[in-house]
Amino acid sequence: MLISYLTSRKNSDETYFTGDRKSPWFLVAFGMVGSALSGVTFVSLPGMVGNNNFYFFQFVLGNVVGYLFITFVLIPLYYKLRLVSIYGYLKDRFGNSSYKAGSLIFLVSQSFGAALRLLLATKILQFAFFDKLNIPFYLTVIVILLFVWLYTNKSGIKTIVWTDTMQTFFLILGAVITIYGITSSLNLSFDTTVKAITDHPYFDIFNGDGRSGNNFFKQFIAGFLIAVAMIGLDQNMMQKTLTCKNLWDAQKNTLVYSIVLAITQFLFMGLGVLLYIYADDQHIALAMDQQGTFLNTDTLFPDLALNYLGTITGISFLLGIIAASFSSVDSALTALTTSFTYDFLDISHKSGNTIKKIKNWSLFGFSVVVFSIIMSFSQSKGDVISLIFKIAGYTYGPLLGLYLFGMFTSYKIKDRWVPVVCILAPSLTYFMSWYFEKVFHFDFGFVSIAVNGLLTVTGLILIRTR
Repeated sequence: MLISYLTSRKNSDETYFTGDRKSPWFLVAFGMVGSALSGVTFVSLPGMVGNNNFYFFQFVLGNVVGYLFITFVLIPLYYKLRLVSIYGYLKDRFGNSSYKAGSLIFLVSQSFGAALRLLLATKILQFAFFDKLNIPFYLTVIVILLFVWLYTNKSGIKTIVWTDTMQTFFLILGAVITIYGITSSLNLSFDTTVKAITDHPYFDIFNGDGRSGNNFFKQFIAGFLIAVAMIGLDQNMMQKTLTCKNLWDAQKNTLVYSIVLAITQFLFMGLGVLLYIYADDQHIALAMDQQGTFLNTDTLFPDLALNYLGTITGISFLLGIIAASFSSVDSALTALTTSFTYDFLDISHKSGNTIKKIKNWSLFGFSVVVFSIIMSFSQSKGDVISLIFKIAGYTYGPLLGLYLFGMFTSYKIKDRWVPVVCILAPSLTYFMSWYFEKVFHFDFGFVSIAVNGLLTVTGLILIRTR
C-alpha cells in the first residue's frame, strides 16, 4: 500500500497501462522473475523432481533460446509500433477479426493461468493459517483479490513493477533459507551439498526416450515455443517490458531476466532433491501409488517447511508463498484489464474520467472471473505446473501460429475466417494427442503447442488470398 501511494502521485491517464514508460530496466527484469515463478515454481517445481528428475531443465534450456527470439525479434517490433496492447500488431497485419481473436485467446489463457497459480498459493495459506481460524477457502481468495485491487487500481503497472521486485526477493529468500535449514540439519557443507545433489538418482537432466513426454527434443522445442508464446506474446509479461524507457533497456531487461530465471529454476530443482533427501533421512513417509509414483508432490515443500524444518524456515516459506500469492495475480489482472479495455472497448480516444470508470469495472469483472476459475479447480490434485503448461499448449498455440505466420510470410488472409482456424487448431491438437497416446503410446507432452501452432499456420495458408 505504501508503494502504491508513492507511485500514484503525478499520474497521467496512461499511467495504469504504460507506467509512463519510465521504469528502470533492472527493476523490471528482477520483478518479472517473481511473476514467472509465482507459487507454482515455488511449490510445484521442487516436488515434481521426485517423479520427473531434472528433465524440466531441458524445458528451461529451450526457454533461454526463446528469450533470445523475444529480445531481438518481438521487442523491436513492439517498440517500432509503440503498442500498449501487443495484439494491435495483428490488426495492422491481418485485420480486425485476427486482432480480436488474438486478444481473446490471451484473455482466456491468462485468466486460467493466473487463477491456477493463485489457487496453489491460496491452498497453502489456507492449510497454514486460515483453516485453523475456521475461515472458508472462498473468503481467503476474496480477501487476496480485494488487497490486489486496493494497491493496483490507481497506478496499475507502475506500482506492480516495484511490488514485483519485493515479491521476487521474498520468493528467492524462502528457497535459500530452506536450503540452509536442510543442510544445517543434515550437517552438509557447501561442497557436500553440491555432491549430494549431483550424485542423486534424481539428478538426471537429459532424456533420450522418443516416446516419453520428457524426451529432450520435445522438452527443448516446447520450452522455446512456450517461452515465445507465454512471455513474448503475453500482454502480462510484455506490458512490463514496454514500460522501459527505450528499446535497448527493454532488451537488457529480457536478457538479464532470462538468465536469472534459469538460475532460479535450477536452484528450486536442487531444493527439491534436498527435500527428498531430508524426508528419507528423517524417515518421513511420502504417499506413493502402486507403480512407485509420488502422489500430491505439491505438498512436499509446504509440509516439510511448516512441520519439520523449524520456525525460521517456516516463516520464510510463508513469506515466500504470500509474495507468490500476490505476484501470481496482480500483474495478470492489470494485463487482462489493459488488453480488454484497449482491444475490445477502444478507450484510447476517451476522456480521463471515462477511462477510469471503464478500467475499474473491467478490473472488477476479471477479479470475478479469476475467482470463479479458482473455485471450479479447488479440488484438483497433482502438480499444478504441468496442468498450467498443458492448458497453455492448447490456448497459446493459435496465438503462436498467428504471429509466426504474420512475421515470416507476406501472405494476406481472409480475416473473417481466422476465429474458425483458432478454434479448429486446438480441437484437432487435442484429438491427435489423445489418438497418438492411445494407439501408439506416444505422449506429445508439452510439445502439443508446436502441433497446435503448426495446425494454425496450415489453416492460415488455406485461407490466404491471392
